[in-house]
Amino acid sequence: MSSRDEFAASGLASEGPIGPAGSEATAGSGDSVAAGVAGLPRRDVVRDDVVLSARTWVVKVGTSVLTGDDGTLDPARIDHLAEQISAVMDRGHKVALVSSGAVGAGMGQLGWTRRPDSLPQLQAAAAVGQSYLIRAYDEGFRRHRRHAAQLLLTHEDFDSRPRYLNMRNTLNALFECDAVPVINENDTISVDEIKFGDNDRLAAMVANLIQAPLLVILSVVDGLYRSDPAAPGPPEVVPLVPQIDDEVLGLASSGRSALGTGGMQSKLAAAKLVTQAGGSVIIASGKGPEPLTRLFSTEPVGTLFLAHGQHHRARKRWIGLTARPRGHYVVDDGARRALESGSSSLLAIGIVEVEGQFDKGDVVGIRDQSGCEFARGLTNYGTRDARCIRGLRTQQAREALGSALYDEVVHRDNLVLIV
Repeated sequence: MSSRDEFAASGLASEGPIGPAGSEATAGSGDSVAAGVAGLPRRDVVRDDVVLSARTWVVKVGTSVLTGDDGTLDPARIDHLAEQISAVMDRGHKVALVSSGAVGAGMGQLGWTRRPDSLPQLQAAAAVGQSYLIRAYDEGFRRHRRHAAQLLLTHEDFDSRPRYLNMRNTLNALFECDAVPVINENDTISVDEIKFGDNDRLAAMVANLIQAPLLVILSVVDGLYRSDPAAPGPPEVVPLVPQIDDEVLGLASSGRSALGTGGMQSKLAAAKLVTQAGGSVIIASGKGPEPLTRLFSTEPVGTLFLAHGQHHRARKRWIGLTARPRGHYVVDDGARRALESGSSSLLAIGIVEVEGQFDKGDVVGIRDQSGCEFARGLTNYGTRDARCIRGLRTQQAREALGSALYDEVVHRDNLVLIV
């Protein structure tokens, strides 16, 4: 029995965590539990299980963690982060770092005091700042006899299956070299169509790419607050979230830091993406002393979001949680029930509408008639043929196309439920 199961079996209740549907969690807690022997330190067995069993970590650090009040890159903070990551690796863990900061570093080098609004200026700041950022990381890791390896990505790298696999192979090779991948969005060429939106989502996608059991998001907040942190009195941090539901999402503030692009809402969206795929997430402050190395101690750090989704294989993670759908099938209620049973494929008779332009083999989303996207999969037909056979029985579909190669529009082996 794992430590997480032992804790659940203990039946201990806590006022700390938030459970599904607004209930208090009664099994599992972010609060420490007694070791059972007088005088021994109290340990959080749930965190111990998550942190110590995760052999691969993805660490995301935000711009405001790496820069000073004047917006310039702070080398001391880079060195401190490199020291902590090296300590984690010395314990036998692999670490991939997703780092913001290129735009902030470029702003400092260019003497800008405010984040620009225009895309060309943002890309110019990123181009100037990225070289300073990766040099600072490399210098920091070299003090611990490690190398920093730069990877600049766009969403298109994740949409393309061959490029997706090449990324994974490169990252695994870097782990074998005991190097630290430093990953950032390629801001110098990114436009709205290929941007991630923020590096929280990028970090989640990297975690799913390499099937990392743990994503640690370091920000300027201590975790998910139970109430408005701007209200009088010290803000209370939620120690544990077993599942991200509407109540949890309601605790997120839409605010963001002056230099960054993501607030708590984007962090919760990233956490949901990872926990759905079977990983866990910790959101904590990167401003405090040694947040990463403190995860190995008995101290509670930040908010822990537990894995609750099915552990998908890498291919299905790409289909359901990474690649953007090229179009959508709108299906009737009967088709949704059949797909959610887990034993059925999507047939033409269940399709009500075909949306978008896509080709055979593309990832498509599957929605019900209320607009809820509940699944994604690889389509066996392009838009033209799919529209030709929608709503038809299998034999009718064969006759309509003359030589239909597939009875299934989306085969169940190529389909992933996402809600």
